[in-house]
Formats: sequence, C-alpha cells, structure tokens
Amino acid sequence: MTSQRSLLAAIARQAMLDRGLQPNMPADAMAEISHLAGAPQSADEPVRDLRALLWCSIDNDDSRDLDQLSVAEPLPDGSVRVLVAVADVDVVVRQGSAVDRHAATNTTSVYTAAVTFPMLPERLSTDLTSLNPDADRLAIVVEIVVRAGAVVRSEVYGARVRNKAKLAYNSVAAWLSGQGQLPEAAAAVAGMDAQLELQDQIAQALRHDRITHGALEFQTTEVRPQFDDDRLTALTPELPNRAKQLIEDLMIAANGVVARFLDANGLPSLRRVVRTPQRWDRIAQLAAQTGDSLPATPDSRALNVFLCKRREEDPERFPDLSLSVIKLLGSGEYVVDQPGEEPPGHFGLAVRDYSHTTAPNRRYPDLLTQRLVKAALEGKPAPYPTEMLEHLAAHCTEQEDNAAKVERRVRKSAAALLVASRVGQSFDAIVTGASEKGTWVRVSTPPIEGMLASGAAGVDVGDRVRVRLTHVNVERGFIDFARA
Repeated sequence: MTSQRSLLAAIARQAMLDRGLQPNMPADAMAEISHLAGAPQSADEPVRDLRALLWCSIDNDDSRDLDQLSVAEPLPDGSVRVLVAVADVDVVVRQGSAVDRHAATNTTSVYTAAVTFPMLPERLSTDLTSLNPDADRLAIVVEIVVRAGAVVRSEVYGARVRNKAKLAYNSVAAWLSGQGQLPEAAAAVAGMDAQLELQDQIAQALRHDRITHGALEFQTTEVRPQFDDDRLTALTPELPNRAKQLIEDLMIAANGVVARFLDANGLPSLRRVVRTPQRWDRIAQLAAQTGDSLPATPDSRALNVFLCKRREEDPERFPDLSLSVIKLLGSGEYVVDQPGEEPPGHFGLAVRDYSHTTAPNRRYPDLLTQRLVKAALEGKPAPYPTEMLEHLAAHCTEQEDNAAKVERRVRKSAAALLVASRVGQSFDAIVTGASEKGTWVRVSTPPIEGMLASGAAGVDVGDRVRVRLTHVNVERGFIDFARA
C-alpha cells in the first residue's frame, strides 16, 4: 500500500513536470561535482579574513542550506555596524556549467509538503556552499552602518567567514520574547546572547524606519506538514515571529545596499519589484467595510496605517485581511535596472532599491546578482549582456510562479488527504481569489483552500462566506466548496 508521504511525493513530481520544472538533478550536473574534494578557500576577488567575528545563522529548524550569516558591533559614535555574509556559490557553480544550467532551468528550490527539489545538488547547497557551523567558507559580505534606523554607510566585499552558532527561528524568537531559554548553540558561544540582542535591536530600528516610509506590515499564516512516519497527521500553521522579522529586516537592508552598489559601479542589477497595485479600488472597498477610508490613489503609508489599526482592533481576523490585500497587490516580478535609471521600486516594502541577493543556494536571481557583484569587485564588465539579463529576469519570474503553483498544488493534495472524511461539513471562509478562472476561498480551521464551485456570484476578494465541503480529489488537489 502506498504511504501518504509517497503519494504526495509522486504528486509533487508530476506537478513539477506539468509546470516545466525538472524534478531530478541531471546526471551531468552530478558528475560535474563528483570530483570536488571540499569547499574552496580562494576566490577570484580579494577576500578579508573575518572568521573571528561572532557570526551566526538563524533559519528554519530543519534548514540545511544555510545562505547567510549575520553579526553586529557597536561603534564609538553610537551607530552600529552590521555585516551580512552571503554564501559564495559562484565560486563552485560557474556560469554555463552543467549545475548552472539546471539552476537556470528551475531558478529556485521547490519546497513541497512531502519532498524538496533543491535548485543545486545537495552536496553543494547543504555542504560545500552552505555556511555550516564550524566550517570556513567564502562569502560576499554586505556591511552596513546603521544610525537611528537608517543606513548611513555601506560596503560590499569578499571575505572568509566561520559560522559560530547554527540557530533556529522558533527558539531564538522565544528567547528574545522572554518565553524561552537561550538556545544551547548560542549559550555555548561567549557573547552570543548580547550579539543576538544587538541584532534584534538594530533590526527593529530598521523596520521602524521602513514603516515610517510606508512599508506594509502583513501577517499571513504558512502551514507546515506533520507526519507520523509516512502518514500525514496535520497541517500546522506557522506564524511570524521576532527572529524571522530580525532576519527579514537585515536581509531587506542588505538587498538594498547591493542594488545601490551595482548602480554606483556602473553595472545593471536584477531588481525584485511589486508595482503599484491595479486593484486599489477593491482594497479601498475592504477598508470601507470596516469603517475606514483610503485615498483614491495608491498610497502605501495610508494602507499601512489601515493595516496596523485592523491588526490592533481585530487581531484574530488580521491574517485573513493580510492575505486579501496581498492578493490584490499582485505578485512580484524581476526586472533589469540599468545604472543611472530610476528603478520601479517595491510598493509593499516602500523601498526604491531592492534586489534578491541573500539566498544563492535557493534562488537563481541571487546567484545572478552575486556574479554581477563579483564582476564589480574585480573591476570587470557585467558577465551578462542586457538582452540575456532581461530574458533571465522574465524566466525567473515565470519559474518562481510555477514553483509557487507546485507548492500550492501539493499543499492542496495534502489538505485533501486530511479532510476527505469531512465532505458535507460546513466552515467559515474568506474569499482569497476571484477571476474568470474561478473563485477561491480559504478556511482557517483546518487551514485549507479550495474553489467555490457553487454560489460564487456576487462575491469578491475579502468577503466572508459560509461554505460546505462538497468534493475532494487528492490526486488532482481539488477541494470544492458550495455556499452553505
């Protein structure tokens, strides 16, 4: 009898193929890395020896592909120097190699409920190019000096680093919030407690500064599958926490620095943008339903004031409102920005300069950006002509969307497994999507999403409805509801 994990893995593999993604690592890519004896210790660009600093990684409990480290230190003038080290993946994955060709095809690691499809061979992403604890690794370091929540100076350079503590979001967040002990890996390193507190302090200052400039604060609920051996037992909601916010804030700052660094050095950059929302009128309608008002034209500051008010007044429903607004803002995309041009910016983050740079083990745009950065450090021209970069930007956007659809497809199959015995039951739901392709609703308990196959007339994103589960198809990931 096929186990539930095996069934979901087979569904995931077929979904990858259906979306033009390669579920298997090609034989030539595996052969290419078979001769590697260990992680490289020298790079083309000059590197500084920063192994003595109190570097740490903070990621998911089960993460093995560690892309970045961080460290902070106070300066005499009251400012704080923050360093973000990003794994030097390019030193192993050379442009045009077999491994690079596969990475350029999928453009991202795909994380499904049953199996992960890594962008790079695991021997690289979880070992030779991963910033593993107590291992010397090459990295690209983004150095920022922060005063009163603003970046006042920055620098980008190559370095040799060493992870002193591999930490996880949940345990670090519990300690920072006074609800848990200092994680054992942090307690084993003298000064790591003060280091984490300083990083948290600076991250919060960076976040506050972004919010004053209109950055949007959302709260969405991710789900993580729980298995008992090979049997799926639950989809557990994962909420944002302080440690996740810490890393998010430092990475946003680092991504901005890299974008400006490339522009200053006369090289193009691959920007991650969310343009001005086209469905602002519907967002304004959602605000009006709660007695609030928004301007007639898109305004990120006004939108965030509304979101903060709703989170304070109705925290239980705030994740649903967040999801509705995110859907109406539209998805992000990659675009090429030429030096000296005005970039389109990121509406949701309220930042002018934003590129993906801090996860080259998992995302191809980050590896592309790393190669541009290294060209700047070596005083060389861009390794990609403009036309190729534009093609890659469009391809990365498309494949990222395909990967998200694969992940969502498998989540729906997993959800279908859990609720197959509950056909006929009714639930409270919120409309999360409405187009000519259909109307979708999300139920919070259990955390499932499906199509409103009957009774969808007159509803729109953000509306609350009572629905009845009418049909489930695990193989196809179908969960159908009707208005109750």
